Amino acid sequence: MKHSIKARFAVIFVCLMAFVLISTWCINTWFLESFYTSDKVKIMGKAYASIGRLVEEANDSGENIISYYMDSYDPDMKNEGTPQKMFRALGEKYNLMMVLIDSTTDEVLFPTNGDRQFLKNRVEAYIFGRNMPDASILKRYDNYIVQKTYDKRSDSYYLESWGYFSDNKTIFLLSIPLASIRDSVNLSNRFLAYVGVAALIVGSFFIYLVTRRITSPILQLANLSEKMSSLDFDAKYTGQEEDEIGVLGNSMNKLSDTLKETIGQLKRDIEEKNKIDEMRRDFIANVSHELKTPIALIQGYAEGLTEGMAEDPESRDYYCEVIMDEAGKMNQMVRQLLNLTALEFGNDTLQAEAFDLTELIQGVVNSAKILIQQREAEVVFVNNGPIAVYADEFKIEEVVTNYLNNALNHLDGERKIVITAEENGEEALVTVFNTGQNIPEEDLPKLWSKFFKVDKAHTREYGGSGIGLSIVKAIMDSHKKGCGVRNVQGGVEFWFTLDCYKESL
Repeated sequence: MKHSIKARFAVIFVCLMAFVLISTWCINTWFLESFYTSDKVKIMGKAYASIGRLVEEANDSGENIISYYMDSYDPDMKNEGTPQKMFRALGEKYNLMMVLIDSTTDEVLFPTNGDRQFLKNRVEAYIFGRNMPDASILKRYDNYIVQKTYDKRSDSYYLESWGYFSDNKTIFLLSIPLASIRDSVNLSNRFLAYVGVAALIVGSFFIYLVTRRITSPILQLANLSEKMSSLDFDAKYTGQEEDEIGVLGNSMNKLSDTLKETIGQLKRDIEEKNKIDEMRRDFIANVSHELKTPIALIQGYAEGLTEGMAEDPESRDYYCEVIMDEAGKMNQMVRQLLNLTALEFGNDTLQAEAFDLTELIQGVVNSAKILIQQREAEVVFVNNGPIAVYADEFKIEEVVTNYLNNALNHLDGERKIVITAEENGEEALVTVFNTGQNIPEEDLPKLWSKFFKVDKAHTREYGGSGIGLSIVKAIMDSHKKGCGVRNVQGGVEFWFTLDCYKESL
């Protein structure tokens, strides 16, 4: 809980609300009464100034205030600016009671509603000094004073102002009953307590909703960061906020995508490195294995020549032929390996162009006539007319040549090879069939691997290296086209596809 932002927000809000309420309660208790009294004192000053101006008007007209008031008396108060209208306004607005006495004539005027006997007794008390009430002077001026008095008879407080006006003959008493300010303060504080409790409850619920709305995306971001630390980059921030949290969420989404892409690339690089290392180890092991036999033969026959084991010309020629034959096989294998390596690592750029596939196949078959005759084979090329394709002509020729050589090396039975080329929609399909034994099904996917040989003794017999089909697979992969092999009745059929070229050659 102490680490929860939501809880801290709630505690801070409640403490702040409580502080405001307690501060208001203290201010009401300690300062409201004095503020209330100060405000009433100002009202007394305004009332004295207003009546003073009226007294001056009466003196200017040669009358006292009482005669002036009675002469201008307007019971309906239709005329603006009449004395009784002003006195009535003061009485109604400020709850002000007043009495005016002309000291020269002893005339008394009660221009506002109020307890006349109370006012008369209070004036006599102040003038003659009889039955003086308890009073505390608040303001003292030249002609009058303002005081706060307590009336035992009514158990009430009054704010009173009494003295003389500027004519020094008009005595006045202004009195405002002070409501029990202490009771008012207590009542106000109780009301404030009720309102404060309600405000705390409603405010706490409101702050809960607000903090939940604020902390919910923060928790989502925390969950997102936890998933990112576990390398789960599919999780995304889904909030729609456009504030700082929304900006942070979008930044984390971008960071997640960047990390996913970077780590994915790093994994691919590591996998590629491991693959290259594995290929390097396999390559070294396979090359060492393939070169071991011809090197041993060359070494053996060379030692025989050195030690004079072949003294007659026929034996020497045989020894030399073996050495040359094995050296030629090693040379051919090295060249094939270099070609395959260039293809696998993308160093051999394709030179794609349009050409006639039928013409290319026919040329390969014609070039291999001597080899075909030596193997006592029958090669049939089913010519279906020109087929325009778009590819690297030199490499496709190498594919056809490798397929044909592979078929010649594995002939059996009728010793027949059938080559077909036909258009198949957007692609051209080439098949090379040879009679002979079927290949075990579990070995079919392995034919495209370097140095794989189904019959190692037979392969050694015709000088094969097990690289030719790997070169075919690499060439077709570089063209992004397919190739394959399948067992059929009476033999084996290899195939590959190329994109057709629709424009005329």
